[in-house]
Amino acid sequence: MVSPAVKQTWAVMGVLINMLGNGMVLSFPSILLPAVQLPESKIRADLHTASWLASCVGISSIPALLISSFLMDWCGRKTAHIVVIIPGIIGWTLIAFAPNITGLMIGRILCGLTAGSCLSLGAVVIGEYTSPSNRGMFLNMKTTAVCLGNMTVHIFGHFLAWKDVALVALVPHIVAVLIIFTWPESPAWLASKKRFKASEKSFYWLRGTSAKSRRELDELIRAQKERLDGTNSTILSEKISTFFKNFTRKDFLKPMIVMVFCGLLLESCGRHIFPAYALQIVKEVTGNNTDSFYYTLGIDIIISVSALFSSLLVKVMRRRTLLFSTGFAALFVLTCVCLYIYLVTKDIMPNNKPWVPISLFSVYFILSNLGCTPIPLALLGEIFPLIHRGVGSALSGIIVSLFLMIGMQVTPFLLVSVNVYGTFAVFGSAMGLALVTLCFILPETKDKTLQEIEDYFNVRLFRENPDDKEAKMKMIPHES
Repeated sequence: MVSPAVKQTWAVMGVLINMLGNGMVLSFPSILLPAVQLPESKIRADLHTASWLASCVGISSIPALLISSFLMDWCGRKTAHIVVIIPGIIGWTLIAFAPNITGLMIGRILCGLTAGSCLSLGAVVIGEYTSPSNRGMFLNMKTTAVCLGNMTVHIFGHFLAWKDVALVALVPHIVAVLIIFTWPESPAWLASKKRFKASEKSFYWLRGTSAKSRRELDELIRAQKERLDGTNSTILSEKISTFFKNFTRKDFLKPMIVMVFCGLLLESCGRHIFPAYALQIVKEVTGNNTDSFYYTLGIDIIISVSALFSSLLVKVMRRRTLLFSTGFAALFVLTCVCLYIYLVTKDIMPNNKPWVPISLFSVYFILSNLGCTPIPLALLGEIFPLIHRGVGSALSGIIVSLFLMIGMQVTPFLLVSVNVYGTFAVFGSAMGLALVTLCFILPETKDKTLQEIEDYFNVRLFRENPDDKEAKMKMIPHES
């Protein structure tokens, strides 16, 4: 008899392997852009075009998130996941055989469709398919998978041409699709469609039939029956009115405001920016083109290990404690490295110790990948109520994509105009703003069921533990 933990792990593997492929999408510019800017390259791109090759992934993520939101609510999580991976498979194929910049751009846009769609969809799947005790760990492992994808590109890019790396990047998407075909449909989605028997069967397959699992299923079905009883209108105008009224409800607005600052934190900590421009940044910091690959690989390994370690820490530490302790520490280290590089650039300090900024960057990325990167992505899969989960996760993903697009677009120009120290100073300022704001508005979600989190945003307390200090923390005021 296969245990529920093994079944949950198998289901999550489909998401994680696909996220590894999406990590390759994000870091691919680090090997593509230097190649297409070489004088002897058959496909040439100037700085402006190169910045668009990097940032177009963020742009295409916006419609992708809207499409995935519609698909996950209309045809279910399983079918939606299969559908949204197809553009990525086509995109990598186009990149591998692209004859010109246009072909590369189309391929990158298609890859961005898959990456954007899976940003929210993958988090929702993990949130709904896994138990509360494992959910945080599995959600954090999405970050680990993306980190491994980044490292995979940097390793293969050192030994293979970028066109060959594009073919390698097809493998994770194909393997992910094969695993997803074996999934059951999401119990939460089935319950939202009044398919309660099917929901029960799927839930027990994933979670087992323990007393705790039965209680969670009962809460899920009770909440959905209450919601469905209150939305029996068949008049189209009333349905449309109800849909738009949902956007003014406090259980939508509060999580959305939290996710805006989570998105700002995620992108300002450099999680997706650094892999895309890693080789250029490390080369400028060390002044050594020959060893830049090895420095980058070392940082990749450190980032991947720290992200994996975060998946274990989240099992024993509160989300808020982990986020703010590592986040403010990372901000302090980033300030130190920016100051050091500034002093070296101004010839106030000697430029003969490249290991100093590299070591500081390593410490910074260890700290930021323990909290600032994985926790915002984890919250995407657990903070929205079921009624808002499709739209809420899509809008959150759009916000993240906008921050990603802006970051990808401005980074090459910042590196040219204000150097590495100025670039990270800008991102550090945004990071500090996000951390301070989240201190006041982020609730604790560790070991809470999705239904308990949903209830919290309505009554401001976790029902089963009203004495929890974290649960009583002040949220954004809402006037009834």
